[in-house]
Order: sequence, then structure tokens, then C-alpha cells
Amino acid sequence: MKTRAAVMTAPGKDWEITELELAPPQAGEVMVRFTHAGLCYSDEHVRTGNMAPLPIIGGHEGSGIVEAVGEGVSKLAPGDHVAASFKPSCGHCRWCAAGRSNLCDAAAYGPEGKLPDGTYRFTGPDGPIGANCALGTFAEHSVVSQDSLVRVDPDLPLSVVALVSCGVLTGWGAAVYAAEPEPGDTVIVVGAGGVGINAVQGARLAGAGNVILADPNEAKHALARDLGASHVCRTLNEAAALAANLNPSAGGADSTLVCTGETTAEIVRASFEATGKGGTIVLAGMSEDVHEINIQLPGTQLVFAEKRLQGTIFGSCSPTRDVPRVLSLYRQGLIKLDELVSRTYGLDEINQGFEDLRSGRNLRGIVAHRPAQ
Repeated sequence: MKTRAAVMTAPGKDWEITELELAPPQAGEVMVRFTHAGLCYSDEHVRTGNMAPLPIIGGHEGSGIVEAVGEGVSKLAPGDHVAASFKPSCGHCRWCAAGRSNLCDAAAYGPEGKLPDGTYRFTGPDGPIGANCALGTFAEHSVVSQDSLVRVDPDLPLSVVALVSCGVLTGWGAAVYAAEPEPGDTVIVVGAGGVGINAVQGARLAGAGNVILADPNEAKHALARDLGASHVCRTLNEAAALAANLNPSAGGADSTLVCTGETTAEIVRASFEATGKGGTIVLAGMSEDVHEINIQLPGTQLVFAEKRLQGTIFGSCSPTRDVPRVLSLYRQGLIKLDELVSRTYGLDEINQGFEDLRSGRNLRGIVAHRPAQ
């Protein structure tokens, strides 16, 4: 069949809307009609050309409806509503068995856009073409592994479901699972994008006494307060001084969550300094060059103050456990998702969506694909 998709053909270019040929699902695979896709900063990293081989179909955050299944598919059936998961869950590797399916061995094929058998299902004018994270939610239809989809209740808005497939869980989980704040803790969140704003929600739900947001974009401060920030600051230095004043026994934050779209060594060093004794610095954001960020930290402080530097991917969440969990919190009114969407775009408007993301006008943009023809 033919389908439309947004394709990145070369570093620094705009996304190109292209008609592609899509093969049917093979064993263990599912054809899904994506209804919505999130505009995440990770896809902006794809645009730089140092995250995935180009050309590639964009999109790793999305939701849709299963239209067909291949041989041996046991987890899903046609008509199921699903959230995409850029971290697959095979269910039987060492990491899935330990409840850490965000580290599932099946994720190894994703960066090149290949399916688990090492092949592609999309064909473009110049031959086979990959899909970001083996999903390609910027395509109206895609064929993906059943391990990369999570079934959700059909009464939930698919525009909301799209959000929990990456950004919401990455931020929420970075607070709840990676930082593990205790009731009354002081937490700094650096960055109020799609990840950081949900780290604020996670820290609040975990019972943190002080949730301090540091972000220079004052347009995001009011929403941050609505979602649980007790204090908002324009700079990390301001947040560090406030944390030290609020939490004098530790001399700083109990945990600092780095959720910036472009993480630098300077931001990490400042976050380390903002964190008090026994505290944890969580890195949930990537550097502009996703292959390299050299961080130099004072080893004496690390040892004598027993600080901990913790990386996290997908907020240390398990997709099959935490997608339903966060959607349940949404139903109960304990976590806000509708308020995160700044604007909805058509697929043909995707470049405007990323321009709005880069400029800080968007907290979260959503692409609404065309209804089924």
C-alpha cells in the first residue's frame, strides 16, 4: 500500500512529505494507522544527522489503531488502540525479566530504523528507508514490531495517548523512578519542555515538599505552577541558591533532574553543584551531539558528599507497566495531560511545528494525521 510520511533526507533540511510504499506485516509485526504523533526534541536531534542514518522517517511518539497483524502476533488484534513505545518490550530478555524493559535488548535495532529481522518495510524513490526507532509515527501508516506497541483503553483520546509514549513518561519516570524523591524532599527540575514539565508532575506526585523549576522561558512558568512547581526560577544558579536556603541540612537539592533539550557539560556541572549532600543528579536530556558529552566533576565532592550521578532512558519506565499506570493517573485527575498540548498541526505543517518547538513557543505540539480514507 501507499502512505504519506515526513522524511528527513539530509542534515539540517526541512522534513519532506513523501509518498512511500509500505509492505504488509511479517511474523511478529503489526500494521498500525497512526492517528497522532508528538513533536519531541529527539526528532530535532534526528535533523542534525548525528542520531540516525539518513534518510529516515521521523517520529517515535504516537498513537493509533491496529489495522492488520502478521503471523504469530499474540499481543494485539485489529481494532486495538495503541500507544507507540520507542523502547520495545520483548518480555523475555534479562532486562525485561528484571522489570527494566526500558533497557530491553530488542531496542538494539531501533536506531537504524530497521525491524528486528534487520530489514525495512518502507520503500522510497531511492530504495528501502528506515523509520525512527523502528516506529516512524510521522507516517500515516507503519509496520512495527508488536513489542513496540502498548494496548490502551479505546475510550481514551488518542491525542492524549500519543503523549505518554515518550515525553510524559520520560519526565514523570525520571522523577519517580530515577530520582526517587522521598516525601518532603527538595527537587530542582532544569528545563520546562515536554520532559521537564512532566518531571515536575512526577516530583509532586512522589511527595516532594519543594519542586523548583529552572527555565528562562517565563511563558512556561504559570503552567509549571499549575502542574506542581512550588517555585519557579529563570536560572539554575537562582534555583540552586533557593534550594540551599529551603534545605539547609543538605546544603542544596535532594535531587536535580536535568531535562534540557540540549544538555551541555556546563549544565551538568551546575546541576551537580546545586545538589546537596546525599543527593542525586539525574540526566534525562541529551547533548546536541548525541554521541559525545564529556563531563568533568569534582571527585572529592562525589565521594565525601555521597552524591550520585544517574542516567535515565525513558524515565526508567517499563512501557507495559507505566503507560497504563500514567493513563490511570490521568483518569483520576492526578496528572494533567490535555494542558500540555500547545498546538495541533497537520502533517503538512510539521516544519512549522518544529520551528515552534525550537523557538520555545510550544510545550508540546501534536500532529493529527488525516482520518482513514
